[in-house]
Amino acid sequence: MSEVQPAQPVTPELRAWILEQAKAGAQPEAVLASMKASGWREDVAIAALEDTLRGFLDERAKAAQLPPPVPVPEPLPASGGMPTTIQLPDREVRVVMAMRDPRVVVFGGLLSLEECDELMALAARRLTRSETVQTDTGGNEVNSARTSQGMFFDRGENDLCRRIEARIAALIHWPVENGEGLQVLKYLPGAEYKPHYDYFDPAQPGTATILKRGGQRVGTVVMYLNDPEVGGGTTFPDVQLEVAPVKGNAVFFSYDRAHPASKTLHGGAPVVAGEKWVATKWLREGVFR
Repeated sequence: MSEVQPAQPVTPELRAWILEQAKAGAQPEAVLASMKASGWREDVAIAALEDTLRGFLDERAKAAQLPPPVPVPEPLPASGGMPTTIQLPDREVRVVMAMRDPRVVVFGGLLSLEECDELMALAARRLTRSETVQTDTGGNEVNSARTSQGMFFDRGENDLCRRIEARIAALIHWPVENGEGLQVLKYLPGAEYKPHYDYFDPAQPGTATILKRGGQRVGTVVMYLNDPEVGGGTTFPDVQLEVAPVKGNAVFFSYDRAHPASKTLHGGAPVVAGEKWVATKWLREGVFR
């Protein structure tokens, strides 16, 4: 017979201590490690952390008048340790780096080198000056902040797109139909995409029209299709992070609130030498039409 574990009640004193650590800026992983070192069982510690911090964050959000959080894609388990690799139906993907706040995960080898080359070749004949969404009207416009060339594939447009979309859906546990079509961008030397948010600003009059197609954006996957000689990283200014654009790798990030509190301000750093190709996949709350 297995040994019965003694009960470990979560006391008000423990909750107060967890809140003190959160207010002091301690990361949940560090608090969990400290609790386990003090003798708390992992399952009890995780439950106490999640319950206490959820209430703490909800109160902070209400005080700051933030929009309520929504479910988001998530590639990694909430507990049980960080995997070094993730086995997908058609490919093994490496976990290179992960950050909780904001939620940013860098994957190694999401695409094969051959898939990168094929995607660039298919996109090259359809490139035009990149546009951004015009949130005051719901349309698109050329914007000086985005100095690249680009194009969109329809979702499931060809075998390659369908394979990549199914792989991403399996990786981040989000339905294929909740994704926009792949966008491929090409940046020449000097081209960049200045820091911005991928969600649609709720305060803009055109946002309601945009959201009719599938709800708010809640996650992004940026896949690197080549190796620029110098520059072209994906930057997250709020947390001083820059992801190197390595061919076949990808960076995923999610945002459960359409608000700067998500810390997902990001941009494409200027390409200094060579050129940069990326494919971007945006994920919506609901079915994207």
